[in-house]
Amino acid sequence: MIKRRDFIKWAGAAGIGLNATGWSMLAQADSVASPVAIPVPTNTGIKGRVVVIGGGMGGATVAKFLRIWGGTGVDVTLIERDSTYASNIMSNLVLNGSRTMSSLQYGYGNLASRYGVKIVKGDVVSIDKATRNVTLASGASYACDRLVIAPGIDFDFPPGLETAAAQAKVPHAWKAGPQTTALRNMITAMPAGGVFVMSIPGKPYRCPPGPYERACIVADWLKVNRPGSKVIVLDANPGITAEVHAFTEGFALHGIDYRPNTTVLGVDTTTMTLQTNAGNIQGNVLNVIPTHRAGKVITANGLANTADGRWTTVNVLSYESTTAPGIHVIGDASATTQPKAGHIANQEAKVCADAILRLFSGRALDPSPHTNSACYSPITATTASWLTANFRYDAATQTMVPVAASSGEAAARSTKNFEEMGKWFTALMGDSFA
Repeated sequence: MIKRRDFIKWAGAAGIGLNATGWSMLAQADSVASPVAIPVPTNTGIKGRVVVIGGGMGGATVAKFLRIWGGTGVDVTLIERDSTYASNIMSNLVLNGSRTMSSLQYGYGNLASRYGVKIVKGDVVSIDKATRNVTLASGASYACDRLVIAPGIDFDFPPGLETAAAQAKVPHAWKAGPQTTALRNMITAMPAGGVFVMSIPGKPYRCPPGPYERACIVADWLKVNRPGSKVIVLDANPGITAEVHAFTEGFALHGIDYRPNTTVLGVDTTTMTLQTNAGNIQGNVLNVIPTHRAGKVITANGLANTADGRWTTVNVLSYESTTAPGIHVIGDASATTQPKAGHIANQEAKVCADAILRLFSGRALDPSPHTNSACYSPITATTASWLTANFRYDAATQTMVPVAASSGEAAARSTKNFEEMGKWFTALMGDSFA
């Protein structure tokens, strides 16, 4: 049985760090206190140039820790198209009004001023896989010794949702931002007795508990504010994919109509109808979460090499692409046995940073990295559950495998869990951006 104090330890700025006197990986968080700035050392003797594409949880973390662990001799440039990062974690709480999008925005000022990361705002248009040279839409180019790509996800939209106009009527809100606010406005505009229909894509997708959490949050709000309304969940998977106990109880509590093995085949935005393998379903608000794939920079540059052409296979000892030497892919875009989640992106970034610094200094890779994934899931406006999974490297399969003894979910939702969710979130985001 997982003890609460152990879960909080894993879930905070928990992770892996470098011993100041050696190069062994170790757990270094004992609480969920917000991280403080760590001076960048000048005497490590490590030198190298790293370009990081993408400033989300993975990209920001790897850029920060390359400097903290590698020192001033490691030149790090972070390329990101947006001025700020909008956290997907906690964004479902925008839908019930308990969070604002502004409270989920994180800038890159700390990475620049505290850690000396060079921030470049721009769009990557091409990557030379042989030389790792990166070219932007502006025409600027950046050379490096090691390239890290953390582009997050992109989508394959079903028929009927190919255009921006259609997507505005039926948002996914699975990248936090304007669509999150738009979906919130659609929900609050629903009449009493209305129908909210959401769909969940087949695995793998970003944040396994997230869609079920969203269904609970929306149903909880509607029950109080729009009596008689209904929430229908169409799941392409054969059953709930994460926190089965918590969401089975949550769905029963809220009266959610859950339909597994149901795939969206098309969308009619005029009649607000979903065409599925189980028939047509109409609603006042439709929230279709499309099938996922790696961010466009991966697929556009020939780095998606899984059988379905969606993800990049990597060596999880370093997150180096199995087909493009010197290019590392972390976070949601990589194909591993770990979930696609913000906490895991933070963890993968640290393993990757350590690996790059070892490679720069001529040392062997850590043969036994550990990572953990943790999250809280609100079930109502005041209660939450949690899930944690710890992973270790298995040399026989060359994959990360879960450690059963230290993985699991909360026995029950509680207000205490809801309070601790805020501490976990603050610590995790601080570990990446503070």
